[in-house]
Amino acid sequence: MGKGYLCFVLHAHLPFVRHPEDENFLEERWLYEAITETYIPLIDAFDELVEENIPFRLTISLSPPLITMLTDGLLQERYLRHLNKLIELAEKETVRTRDTVFHPTAVMYRDRLYRIRYLFAEKYHRNLVSAFKKLQDCGRLEVITCAGTHGFLPLLIHQPEAVRAQVGAAVDLYANHFGHKPLGLWLPECAYTYGVDNILKEFDIKYFFTDTHGVLYASHRPKYGIYAPIFCRTGVAVFGRDIESSKQVWSSNEGYPGDYDYREYYRDIGHDLEYGYIAPYIHPDGIRVNTGIKYFRVTGKDCEKQPYCRENALSKADIHAGNFLFNREHQIAHLNSLMDREPIIVAPYDAELFGHWWFEGPDWLKQVLRKAHYDFPGIETITPHDYLKKYPCNQVATPCPSTWGNNGYNEVWLCRENDWIYRHLHIMAEKMTELVDANTYPGGLKQRAIKQAARELLLAQSSDWAFIMYTGTMVEYAIRRTKQHVQNFLRLYDQIKNNNIDEGFLGHLEYRNNIFPDININYYQSAPGQVYSATG
Repeated sequence: MGKGYLCFVLHAHLPFVRHPEDENFLEERWLYEAITETYIPLIDAFDELVEENIPFRLTISLSPPLITMLTDGLLQERYLRHLNKLIELAEKETVRTRDTVFHPTAVMYRDRLYRIRYLFAEKYHRNLVSAFKKLQDCGRLEVITCAGTHGFLPLLIHQPEAVRAQVGAAVDLYANHFGHKPLGLWLPECAYTYGVDNILKEFDIKYFFTDTHGVLYASHRPKYGIYAPIFCRTGVAVFGRDIESSKQVWSSNEGYPGDYDYREYYRDIGHDLEYGYIAPYIHPDGIRVNTGIKYFRVTGKDCEKQPYCRENALSKADIHAGNFLFNREHQIAHLNSLMDREPIIVAPYDAELFGHWWFEGPDWLKQVLRKAHYDFPGIETITPHDYLKKYPCNQVATPCPSTWGNNGYNEVWLCRENDWIYRHLHIMAEKMTELVDANTYPGGLKQRAIKQAARELLLAQSSDWAFIMYTGTMVEYAIRRTKQHVQNFLRLYDQIKNNNIDEGFLGHLEYRNNIFPDININYYQSAPGQVYSATG
């Protein structure tokens, strides 16, 4: 039937949330849930495949905010306390459910949480970035980076210094943790516009990704569609997302996660159980939150939820893994009849889909990688850089501006709910370049203040805040974070300009917003004569 390549890309990112002032800050749970439900289960699955000597290849992007939080001592300590409380709750649940149909699931959660604590605290000594590095060093993962704070680059590109700093800060932080520069970069929200690749080229980034139409509607019709990369005129490669393989996995309606045997996400004992019992394990203010312990399966729409059966769910994950590869096999056979090279099928997903939203996702992925090796000789897993080494000559074309958001362009991040933020971001970027140009060799307190101003600008630029405003969830927090970083920046700017820096205020910000400790402020220097066209 011919051979083809399957390129899984997992994008792992969370906004930078670190609040030293509050031990029980609600939004810090985003990180704790992702560690428990996604990152450790994925690492555990990959480690198991390595022990079986299965030569899988997979790409994962770790965003700089996520790397920073995963390696932060304060958050590591808080996560371990959070995990210990979950284990305490899971132990109580094995007693409470002893004579019910839910008991086997309660035992599963207890045993699972103990293993997660072992992996986090003992095997990887609280540093999960080292686990991903180990998997990269042994040839299984290709770990790439993402723009600084996940800034939405198409709406920042009119000030290329701001985009250069987003990319440069990310590359430097990655090199700090992995010992070399990244080969690829995940554009936040898969958002591309003209000129972005010029800046990626400056930092020797070899490739990035766009949504399907970013490649299909390129300046020249791509000979191989999305089943081979194209080169921008800068020489940076672009890989397009395959709709067929992606939708089969991420869609809750048409994809695997909606199967009736899989665990139901929205029924959690944090909301279901009597308040007096669950109170010690939810927010101290009495706010009910998810604990991660859920006893029901999807069951179906508009019907009473039935108990979850782990054995049935894993059996279904195995079936779906085989079905996924069967479909890719036929897809590759069809593509081979049309192409004069072996096709690559690029299947990118948010990493948090696996485990957090789709509980069985890591098990499904493990089975796909295992079956691809043993049962599907015509499918080989590959990374983008592997494919570029195999096929170094590719068509030259300019991708079209695009995102993987709703309707494929900018409307999610530029709508009436969030459009007000951009005038502030643009003014801040102008003032940041002004500060750096006027202080060529700053030292001491002034250098510290300019570096912190850069951090505040980067944090304000996070696309997460605009996205949250669009979706209508946790809007108050997103607005507060945006305004706080703007205010912090403007206060620092005035103090630097007036040569009257408040060291106490500066120290407070350095401790609280401690992302990019070694940030290179020279990325903000203006580049005379360098203009990146917004129209191609």
